[in-house]
Amino acid sequence: MDVRRAGERYPGGDPEAGIASRHAFSFGPHYDPGNLRFGAVIACNEERLAPGAGFDEHPHSHTEIVTWVVEGELTHRDSTGHETRVRPGDVQHLSAAAGVRHVERNEGTLPLTFVQMWLAPLKPGGEPSYEIIRGIADSTPYAVPGAGAMLHVRRPAPGERTAVPDAAYVYAQVVHGRVRLAGETLGPGDSARITGAEGLELEGVEPAEVLLWEMTG
Repeated sequence: MDVRRAGERYPGGDPEAGIASRHAFSFGPHYDPGNLRFGAVIACNEERLAPGAGFDEHPHSHTEIVTWVVEGELTHRDSTGHETRVRPGDVQHLSAAAGVRHVERNEGTLPLTFVQMWLAPLKPGGEPSYEIIRGIADSTPYAVPGAGAMLHVRRPAPGERTAVPDAAYVYAQVVHGRVRLAGETLGPGDSARITGAEGLELEGVEPAEVLLWEMTG
């Protein structure tokens, strides 16, 4: 298990425009050949947008993009005609396939924080697609078959234990609270990269929310 702390992330964004970004993997000007991906995950970005701030229309291709809102409300528009507002507890999945363009903005009056995770597809190309699942439950994993991955949401209470999926690769991202995993205490923004996970459990230290990616490769 390789633990990466929130403070180790690469800073990014445009503070003058109300955008603060923290990157868990090599990203943009922060090129790190030893930190390009883990399993299918090639990016895990924490984004903070002030009211009125956002990312203007920009392209993506050959990437499975999954977004999780921590607080606030994210407005999404894309070139396939979708326009949605993503709220805490929702899973948004944009499959960029051969190419898609989108806009992401905070059009509300409160600060917006979201975690956006990019996964490498098993096969390039295809037609872009979009899906949003409202209010995903702990017991309902979300499959991203195009990347050979499954997203689990865990919300352990203090003292409660919950299983980590047994898998070749597991990427754990703490959204809220604090948990204990394999002897390590993880807090908001911390992550763990686990290879060959078997019989592991998360234990809540304080009320927490954790995203777990179960990956075959």
